[in-house]
Amino acid sequence: MRIKYTISIVFFLALVIIEKENNIISSTSSCCPPPARAPRSWASSSTSRATTCFYLYEPLWHVEKRLTLATGGVNGTAANWAYPEVLRRLFLCDFSLLERFIEPAPVAHVTADLFRRSSSSSLCEDSVCSPSVKGVFEHHSCKNRRCGPLNLTLASESCLQKAHRAIKLVRVRQLQTLRLLAEEPGLDVRFIQLVRDPRAVLASRIVAFADRYKNWKQWAEDGDVPIDDVEVSKLKGNCNNLRMSAELGLKQPLWLRRRYMLVRYEDIARFPLQKAVEMYNFAGIPFTSKVKAWILSNTQASKETGGLYSTQKKSSEQIAQVVQKVCGSTLKLFGYKFVCGHNVNHSFLLHALGTFCFTF
Repeated sequence: MRIKYTISIVFFLALVIIEKENNIISSTSSCCPPPARAPRSWASSSTSRATTCFYLYEPLWHVEKRLTLATGGVNGTAANWAYPEVLRRLFLCDFSLLERFIEPAPVAHVTADLFRRSSSSSLCEDSVCSPSVKGVFEHHSCKNRRCGPLNLTLASESCLQKAHRAIKLVRVRQLQTLRLLAEEPGLDVRFIQLVRDPRAVLASRIVAFADRYKNWKQWAEDGDVPIDDVEVSKLKGNCNNLRMSAELGLKQPLWLRRRYMLVRYEDIARFPLQKAVEMYNFAGIPFTSKVKAWILSNTQASKETGGLYSTQKKSSEQIAQVVQKVCGSTLKLFGYKFVCGHNVNHSFLLHALGTFCFTF
């Protein structure tokens, strides 16, 4: 019997210059029905609510951290082996290889340091929630209940009881890296790639992380972006990685046939329930009334649209033009229109959103 698995591959990291954290961008826009929760965090959170699904949020965070070199880059050779192998074992509910990358190392398969445990309801349910331990601090503790450090043996047992397993990733640069998963006998893996307009991603990060994006912020204020700067080169490289992965998925080679789905962030923002049904059907996960109710309650427009993470934040025309120049082929592939004009406001997203169609 082949069990179905889903990998939600969120490539926002590929569109970022420096920032490594993931849960950054919220989506509130005056041009389209603005969800109260970011579409990408919404997509993973709704999956986490599926009672038949065991869900993990970005377990490769630990792997990347251990494989990061002194130069700041990641050991690509090691990552190309480690990423798919760690994921393969997790889909089989085996946490033993992941344990080797967690720092400090788990003791008797128990850890208080699993990245974003709180983002997975599967790791906070009754069967996995062990008694709290006095004096032990967990950085990513469960939100709605008090649990002790995570017992990975209990997590594995809970995983084995679920009919579906889903994992959210943002650290895989190329879809090709995961080919071994699709070709693994006994696994039925589906890939969902979530993308967003790179102009909006960069603009949001400039606002939210001014210190880390101070060069971009200064360029936005001055209206002068040095096209040959190393950060612009990184942006171009990231966009190329994003585009090449999507092109591979859309070509539907034999190993990806009926296994790949591409979803735009903006489409989730406008049609959350419709896109959720499409993704659940693609993954073969039952779309229950509980999941539907959660989506409806978490995609209501907020009256406050001018906050820190609002997509109404302004970006200079020069910044938008630079992104369009270095990421032009990526924008075209995903159906984003090119825009121009002074003080490009990111409510332009609705007007810059073209029609995008693909088949399986």
